[in-house]
Amino acid sequence: VSNHTWPINNSFIHSFIHSFIHSFIHSFLPSTEPVFSSLLPLEMPALMALRKRAQGEKPLAGAKIVGCTHITAQTAVLMETLGALGAQCRWAACNIYSTLNEVAAALAENGFPVFAWKGESEDDFWWCIDRCVNVEGWQPNMILDDGGDLTHWIYKKYPNMFKKIKGIVEESVTGVHRLYQLSKAGKLCVPAMNVNDSVTKQKFDNLYCCRESILDGLKRTTDMMFGGKQVVVCGYGEVGKGCCAALKAMGSIVYVTEIDPICALQACMDGFRLVKLNEVIRQVDIVITCTGNKNVVMREHLDRMKNGCIVCNMGHSNTEIDVASLRTPELTWERVRSQVDHVIWPDGKRIVLLAEVSEPLRSTEGLRVVPWLEGWAGFWDAKEDPFLMPTWEGSRPEVGHWESIRADSKIPATGSLLGGRIVGSLVLSALGCFLADVSLSS
Repeated sequence: VSNHTWPINNSFIHSFIHSFIHSFIHSFLPSTEPVFSSLLPLEMPALMALRKRAQGEKPLAGAKIVGCTHITAQTAVLMETLGALGAQCRWAACNIYSTLNEVAAALAENGFPVFAWKGESEDDFWWCIDRCVNVEGWQPNMILDDGGDLTHWIYKKYPNMFKKIKGIVEESVTGVHRLYQLSKAGKLCVPAMNVNDSVTKQKFDNLYCCRESILDGLKRTTDMMFGGKQVVVCGYGEVGKGCCAALKAMGSIVYVTEIDPICALQACMDGFRLVKLNEVIRQVDIVITCTGNKNVVMREHLDRMKNGCIVCNMGHSNTEIDVASLRTPELTWERVRSQVDHVIWPDGKRIVLLAEVSEPLRSTEGLRVVPWLEGWAGFWDAKEDPFLMPTWEGSRPEVGHWESIRADSKIPATGSLLGGRIVGSLVLSALGCFLADVSLSS
């Protein structure tokens, strides 16, 4: 859904489909505007404080931001804030399943070029990204990416655009890995910020948000009871830690697969049994992937799962589970509800495949563009590798959330005592609060 045409050729069909979908969505969703413009901002006080204080100064005037993230109500508030601060934005979805159509429609109606709808095909996905960047008379100077697909597309199709791009902000582990690959090959020609490894992202988004959203997503899609269920979680990074903690608290028997020795030891010290996937694949009720890698659960694993096993992904994109291998003549697909499919084997066995169990909460990278336009000396100086937000800035944002819940902050005194550097602006103070606010509103 967007305020532009669809990727087909006949102009009459263009107009008809666009008008029909726009009218159809809004006829069933009359409350879209109040939902994310009135209620949600009340649960995002830090971001609203930033908008109130800085919109008169327009610190993002001149910014042309192209984004590729999950499109949710929280993302809509972020885009509205970036617009209020003076930025021009064009947006596509980083995931073909996670877009909220009503939000995309409302953003388009309010003048934001958004190219996304739930259930895109692979061709649709790349077309949407292309429409974001390939537009006459407009060229981005900042990239906000989740997964590296937008960056990859620009490098592949429009490499000359990087002459005017000031920097890349990447917030997922998958996208960060791709940036390091570009850097190693000598192809990373602009500064790139690694948001994934920042304190705020790791502790709030990856751990606390996923801890809540895994239960919410599974309940909404399967309505199952967790007590006594056997679950294997693939990966024990911050996302895996959140998933394991939530499921253990609900009474599930949790197994962990992990190849990193430190994370594997952490899983053992936290009371989880470390296994190989092949050892437990026949007995578990739920398989959850959260590695950020690809081909974690292969066809051989899917064939050995028991009847009724639930398979879902908490990592980026849809490559951790080899879904493509299930598109064969001998297997039957049955759509049970939106984003829930039953895959049926010839002997009657079926597995439950969930397209997306977590409400994506990863739009906070957007505010990382502000330091570039605030004129911080050396902030976007050329760097050979993707770089991290300095710790003294990455941890500063939590102050805003403390204030929003009326907690007493002793940061200045403590920072002085410990020799810390207490600097920054309201702009960066709102970063962690935005993520914390999102976790509370999910």
